[in-house]
Amino acid sequence: MRPAILTILLVTNLFIAKAQSYDQKTPAFGKVSKEDLAIKECAFDKAAEAYVMFDVCEMYCSFFPNSAIYPVSMELERHVRIKILNTKGLDQANIHIIYYSRSNLEEIGNLSAQTYNTDAAGNVTSIKVEKSVIYDKKVDARFSEKVFTFPEVKPGSIIEYKYKIRSNWFDGLRNWYFQKSIPVQLSRVSINFPVEFEVRAIPHCSLLYNRKDKDEGNHTVQTYTMVNLPALRDEPYISCDEDYLQRLEPRLVAINFAGQPRIDLTRTWPQIIRSLMEDEDFGLQLKKEIPRTTDLDAALTQKKTPLEKMATIYYYVRKNMEWNTYDNIWALDGVKAAWKDKKGTSGEINLILVNLLKDAGINAHPVLVSTLQNGRVNPVVPDITQFDRVMAYVELDGKKYVMDATDKNTPYNLIPHSVSYTEGMVIEKPLTFEWGWKALWEEKQTYRNMVYVIAELGKDDILNGAANVSSSGYARTERITDLKNGKEKFVEKYFKSPNPGVKIDSVSIENESADTLELKQRFDFSMPVSASGDYKYFKLSMFSGFEQNQFVADTRFSDIFFGANQFHTIIVNFTIPENYEFDELPKNLKMIMPDTSIIATRIIERKNNELSARISVEFRQPFYGLENYPEFQEFYKQLFDLLNEQIVIKKKAKP
Repeated sequence: MRPAILTILLVTNLFIAKAQSYDQKTPAFGKVSKEDLAIKECAFDKAAEAYVMFDVCEMYCSFFPNSAIYPVSMELERHVRIKILNTKGLDQANIHIIYYSRSNLEEIGNLSAQTYNTDAAGNVTSIKVEKSVIYDKKVDARFSEKVFTFPEVKPGSIIEYKYKIRSNWFDGLRNWYFQKSIPVQLSRVSINFPVEFEVRAIPHCSLLYNRKDKDEGNHTVQTYTMVNLPALRDEPYISCDEDYLQRLEPRLVAINFAGQPRIDLTRTWPQIIRSLMEDEDFGLQLKKEIPRTTDLDAALTQKKTPLEKMATIYYYVRKNMEWNTYDNIWALDGVKAAWKDKKGTSGEINLILVNLLKDAGINAHPVLVSTLQNGRVNPVVPDITQFDRVMAYVELDGKKYVMDATDKNTPYNLIPHSVSYTEGMVIEKPLTFEWGWKALWEEKQTYRNMVYVIAELGKDDILNGAANVSSSGYARTERITDLKNGKEKFVEKYFKSPNPGVKIDSVSIENESADTLELKQRFDFSMPVSASGDYKYFKLSMFSGFEQNQFVADTRFSDIFFGANQFHTIIVNFTIPENYEFDELPKNLKMIMPDTSIIATRIIERKNNELSARISVEFRQPFYGLENYPEFQEFYKQLFDLLNEQIVIKKKAKP
């Protein structure tokens, strides 16, 4: 019993310590001490390049029942202070404050910002961010952002800013993110609403947080606080950072006026879909008559099947419409105007695509999606603000087609990687029962790379050879995106940088424009091999993409998201000099993850001075949960041991 009592005492003391730190007060704007400026490191994260000293916010709602224009006013008042510790933390001085600018429903005011340093005498100095360097930047048709950079920021500086956002609408509540890309010492948010307003705040927190409720006159105040939060640092194959941030999601769900029925502000998906289908900026755009061009009509007359017509329309829209880089689900300027200008938002371009597909007799629907960059959607919460893009959805002969005409690299028959292995909401009139959630996933749509290498070791310890790499499916779309940034950068990223000392020439690439065919990359190479006395060493996994293990960290906070099943094949044929022979070769083997989700095989054969090998690696899941990371990491370590095992040759003994 004694160990259990000790554990209870330790936990109790921890909660007391936390409670004390939760209640700490934050200094007023401009009150920065010499002691704060003298801080050299973050007390709870020694490796931090900067940290948030505090980030506090109050969301306040006022109700004006006698106002016919704006009966509700919501205000968000925020105060942030950040300590810069070294040069890597200087990026924190670039600030972007996003707000809803359409119809002036939100406006930012009371913006003040200052940089603090010490002078030669050790006194605190401040430099104000002048209004002339603060500017508004349009994000898309609905949102804008205030942008500015703090002046004279250097290691040791403290930067501080505060502002107020006023919203003249019911949806002025925002998600609050306690955690950031740098450590946070204190993060606090208060939700201050009239008692008539029912607010439901949902914490998505795996770490300890504190909640306090109190009444202030006719208002109810909920306060949530977290302290000493670690940074959410980037991890390989994370789906979206925001999915894993400690956060609070508040929603206004109802209004209760004394003596009146409760007004429920929550909506169902059928209600939202019905509204979307009747919306001038969405559903009604699908009924607009978009004038088909002569060349599109000519192309369609040659196509007989729905699949051929669908592909033709997709490629035509993709080729002829320019995306203005704004993402949304709406056609705010109308599909006809965007079609005429040959330019538009992602919403306008993809609603044009759906419109033209319908006009050609194809049963197409808009599908609301959340891209990987935007994060996961919670189907239980009916809210279209969770989606950041609309695409075209078609089912033909039992297959799903999801098309995004702003994506210049993905073929019509491949679900865009940005939404692969997610769910989308298909929009159609509720009475048709064609609406609803769809899994955006086809098991046969995979990531495939095959590497074929033929090489010969010369007397000068240089391995000379030729490599052929074939990339298909998502491997092709990944590489073609990089290829469009320049052939030289492409070769550096995939072949030179992972293989130090290699020299590459005679590079040729096939099928760059034919996106339904595999991307073929061919080149000649030469590279030195390691040598020690009469022995020489080289490995088989060159140019495979497996040159570096990305899962070496013993701890991880996010799931592993590949987005597709993967198949990697490496085939090599090596010839060594006649005066050398192979030492004991690595064994043929097969490795299988306990749940059979990863399989790796290696087969090696030798004949005289020639060696042939084939290595294959299969990932049979697009997603690996965090709970399985220890097993995944251990298997991955063994996989890299297999891939990096050296082929050893030695000089033949003289007769």
